[in-house]
Amino acid sequence: MITSVNNDRVKQVVSYIEKSKARREDDVFVIEGMKMLREAPVLQVREVYVTERFLDGASEDDKEILWRYGAEPVSDEVMKKMAATQTPQGVLAVVRQYHYTEEEVIEGYNEADKEAAPLILVLENIQDPGNLGTMLRSGEGAGVTGIILSKGSADIYNPKVIRSTMGSIFRMPFIYVDDIPGMLDKLHKSGISTYAAHLKGKKNYDEFDYTKPTAFLIGNEGNGLTKETADAAGEYILIPMKGSVESMNAATSSAILTFEASRQRRS
Repeated sequence: MITSVNNDRVKQVVSYIEKSKARREDDVFVIEGMKMLREAPVLQVREVYVTERFLDGASEDDKEILWRYGAEPVSDEVMKKMAATQTPQGVLAVVRQYHYTEEEVIEGYNEADKEAAPLILVLENIQDPGNLGTMLRSGEGAGVTGIILSKGSADIYNPKVIRSTMGSIFRMPFIYVDDIPGMLDKLHKSGISTYAAHLKGKKNYDEFDYTKPTAFLIGNEGNGLTKETADAAGEYILIPMKGSVESMNAATSSAILTFEASRQRRS
């Protein structure tokens, strides 16, 4: 059992939690909890840690999974040091990062509906990890087939993002790109219509046909889309709001648009 918070492996896990550079260099990220471990593809899991307290109350099925991974027992103090949460669940794993190609994201693939047209989220400078994680989670629920992020967006492997995805990180293809307007040009050439959520939109979001290949553009929480990116979109679309509300939360906007596409595709 690892009982010292100064253990080298413990320090390494802490660096993965705290530093995106460490995660990039070792090509890993950290997940917490038995639910996330169950959802993780077996070949992606590099190492697992568990507390005796968790093992004492674990089901035989959970113990079998932990045994299969060769989970390393650690003290409660060590787990608290390694975990990103205030009240650790008692299970933590280091997982290998995913690497998708541009083609995989643009072409799209929906496991639930293999014939569905691509449905893509293009996210520019999304900063809040909770928002980004929620977008992955709600996007999966709406049938989003891929996500394109600007280099100025939050690190998708930030522990707060990972928690918010609730497992969608394992199933949602994504790429980071340097040039969002250039990527929009590629989408247009691939036959994908692009729609920018924008206050200058003249038509409401539910007036368009999203059964065809579609990409929605969502901008920064405070500033929205940059002018260059918004101007490169095929259409501006508006989410109408009542009262004195001037803008919509980025994750909420994403959910509204993608679930409208989902509704149309079910009809």
